[in-house]
Amino acid sequence: MVKKRTKFILTRVWIRTLSSQEPRYKSNGKTIDEFYLPSMADNNHRREEEASDSELYSGWADLTHECLLNILTRLTIEDRWRGIMLVCKSWLQASKDPSLHSVFDLESSFASSFESRPRESFRWWTSQFERKIDNMLRSVVNWSDGGLTEIRIRHCSDRSLSLVSERCPNLEVLSIKSCPNVTDQSMVKIASECPKLRELDISFSYEISHKSLLILGRKCTNLTILKRNFMNEVDPSRHLGIVPSDYLNACPQDGDSEAAAIGTLMPQLLHLELQFSKLTAKGLALISKGCQNLEYIDLSGCVNVTSRDIANSTSSLTKLKTIKKPNFYIPRSAFQGERYGHWSLYDERFQTDAFRI
Repeated sequence: MVKKRTKFILTRVWIRTLSSQEPRYKSNGKTIDEFYLPSMADNNHRREEEASDSELYSGWADLTHECLLNILTRLTIEDRWRGIMLVCKSWLQASKDPSLHSVFDLESSFASSFESRPRESFRWWTSQFERKIDNMLRSVVNWSDGGLTEIRIRHCSDRSLSLVSERCPNLEVLSIKSCPNVTDQSMVKIASECPKLRELDISFSYEISHKSLLILGRKCTNLTILKRNFMNEVDPSRHLGIVPSDYLNACPQDGDSEAAAIGTLMPQLLHLELQFSKLTAKGLALISKGCQNLEYIDLSGCVNVTSRDIANSTSSLTKLKTIKKPNFYIPRSAFQGERYGHWSLYDERFQTDAFRI
């Protein structure tokens, strides 16, 4: 069944290739759990087309390696991983061609799956799922033959990232969100062996500390985009029942140490995200002083800085175009008036002018 369906997909793409039309099978943001299946309404029509196309293009074994590669480049990563590789040895070998593995991007699949079925994503935090992602990444690294330049995944570990550091010297983009078993050990290797890195996203990966940021700042002088976001502790409902509670409680508290590493060693940054960081006015001042080229900074959820702190620290950033400030709506039921004294002080503390009773 896999062979039949996969050959049908290739037949349709091959016809479109010959007729110089736009390829049909572009990346379409399927969820991490899905693979393309035709609707029931299309089945009969597709069977007729399949039979006709099979008569015209039955000699799949006669396709040259170059022709097969031309077709494979037009398929989504889901089609390649869940269909093509299972058909025969020649197709498997073609699927391993380095030209197909300069980019490994699963982020859209993860995002789509979380949006459509968030409660099912709890299994992503299991060791079994992590091993699957590690195995996929290790395979892509081996097949890329050093040509891998962009990685966007979640839930990998040091096991696969260590191989990335050894065999991907041309890596430019690394996004490894929500990776509880990625530590400073592998990040130091990445910093040392991947000097071309220009974009890094280590959001929600809590075993990575300011020590990694120090080495990254020294070694990766092309880094212009850094995303170091944390989970929302003000309203954790989005994560409860999905992210293990012990991991939620392990959020790093050394926001100013990380800010110091960024401000001291990453002067080339243009884009910085620090959502729900624990940094204070001191840390923000260090970033503003050292990163004079910043054009974008996201401080959403940073409860330890006030509007006044932000205004004072960022006044010297002449190139700054966008700044996202902390902004919370906290109902009066959660407010203890005797603690803060009056609403204006509460407003200053939590960065909101939108209190509603």
